Order: sequence, then C-alpha cells, then structure tokens
Amino acid sequence: MLERTHLEIVRAVSEAGTVTEAANRLCLSQSALSHSIKKLESYLGAPIWRKEGRNLRFTESGVYLLKLAERLLPQIEYAEQQMRDVALGQRGSLRIGMECHPCYRWLLTVVGPFLSDWPNVDVDVKQRFQFGGMGALFNHEIDLLVTPDPLKTKGLEFVPVFPYEQKLAVAADHRLVSSAHVCPSDLTKETLITYPVAADRLDIYSQFLLPADCRPKRVKAIEATDIMLQMVAAGRGVAALPGWLIQQYQPQLAIVDLRLGEKGIHKHIHLGFRQADADIDYLRQFVTDAKNSPEPSC
Repeated sequence: MLERTHLEIVRAVSEAGTVTEAANRLCLSQSALSHSIKKLESYLGAPIWRKEGRNLRFTESGVYLLKLAERLLPQIEYAEQQMRDVALGQRGSLRIGMECHPCYRWLLTVVGPFLSDWPNVDVDVKQRFQFGGMGALFNHEIDLLVTPDPLKTKGLEFVPVFPYEQKLAVAADHRLVSSAHVCPSDLTKETLITYPVAADRLDIYSQFLLPADCRPKRVKAIEATDIMLQMVAAGRGVAALPGWLIQQYQPQLAIVDLRLGEKGIHKHIHLGFRQADADIDYLRQFVTDAKNSPEPSC
C-alpha cells in the first residue's frame, strides 16, 4: 500500500541525491529506508529508482511518485500546521508569494499594520516556487499571490490592488533621455538589466520587444533592486521597472524614467487566493488592507 512515508522518501531522495543523505534527513536508518522502498516496489511490481554508479535515476514509476509527492505533501503539511495552530490557540499563518519583485517595499507597508492587528497570525513571504505562483497557490505552498499577471482559473480569485505604468530606467546622461518615448529598436544596442525571471514573464519582452521582433544587445540578471538601479545610474545598462519604483530612487540616483512606446505599458497589481479560503477572516482582512493602502509613490 502506498503511504505518506513513501512519498516523503521519494521527495527526500530527489532533494538529497543519495539514499544515505535522504535517510539522515528523515531520521531513518539507510536499511529502514531501503526496506520500505523495496516493500513498496514489491507491492507495485515496479522499481522506483535504479543505481547508475554513485547516482540514482528515477524510473517512470519513480517520477510519477515524485510528482505526486510534490503535489500532495505540501497540502498535508499545511493542514497539519493549521491544526497544530488551532490546538495551540493560534489563528494560523499567512504565506504570501511574490511574482512582483519591485513590490516588496510596498508589501512591507501592509504587513506592518497587519501584524499589529493580528498578533496570533504569522506572515511569511516566498519569492521562489517549485511550480510558479499559480501552482504554489493550488498546491498550498502559499495562501496569497502578489502578481501583475493574474490568470482567470477555476478555484482562484484575483483582486486588483493598484495600477502602475512600466517604464524604462536610464542614466540621466543617457542618449535616450531627450526622446519622447522609447521604441523597441532603441534597446537593440543596450544592456537590459532584469530580475532573474524567465524572459516570457517579463513585460519588457512580452509586450514590447518580442512583438516588434527586437532583442537587447545583452541581458544581465540582478536580484537586488538597489544594485540594479546603481548599475543603471553608472551607465552599465537600462532596466524596465514600475514608474513609482524608479521615482523613489531619483532623489539618490541620477536616473530618469522613460515611457515604453507611445502609449506606454500599463499594468495592475493583483492579490490572488483560493476561493475556498475566501472566508478566512485574517486573509480577507489582509486583502482589504492592501486595497486601502496608499499606492506606491516617490
């Protein structure tokens, strides 16, 4: 019979790379772990993994179990934690996923008052997900998703929070400063500095460069906004960011924000959550607080 322990073993082996390390993580002896898997293999009539030298390679059955473990275990662990919190008299936890790197500072303005109002609710922020933000919501890895790109999907609800315009940050002495707006072809000679996010999730690509069949001369990924804009100010490249964020840095850095295209790229930040959780009082209150919070500005 397939048990939770088997799923935990498969996940641990995938993450650790070896049976020995997986056993250590699960506080099992290596023989106990191996015996458990052999018993499952005998029941299923199929091997879970095979040894290739010092490495392990999952079989087709093993890959299926791994995907099942990655989908089910977070939900089970989340349910257990919620029940422990109730038993301890706590309200629970709110795990917020970020698909909007620049929105972190704005989020802090909402989290601070929320923590004061809800002393028995813990808040955690995640910026990396195994299956992307939508998958993280469905798999109960997070409870709220901050995203500029909501997808209408059954079981999820997205609430608009605030609008913004995506702009191009350039050095104050950049050749494009005198332009009324930036054209896609203007970036073919530029180094584009971005967050470490897939190109198809960046508006500068999907809504500006690719429709015009243009590419930047070079792309450089930087995780920290402060460093990114320091690089821009030093003339090391340009960056597409929300206009309000660029304006926040203008008092300290010699940078200018330029419109992308004649009409600009206009976006809206949304908060997404599972419809089944819509009645959770502290989640509902966080969404309300976010909607009523001041829009980011310089």
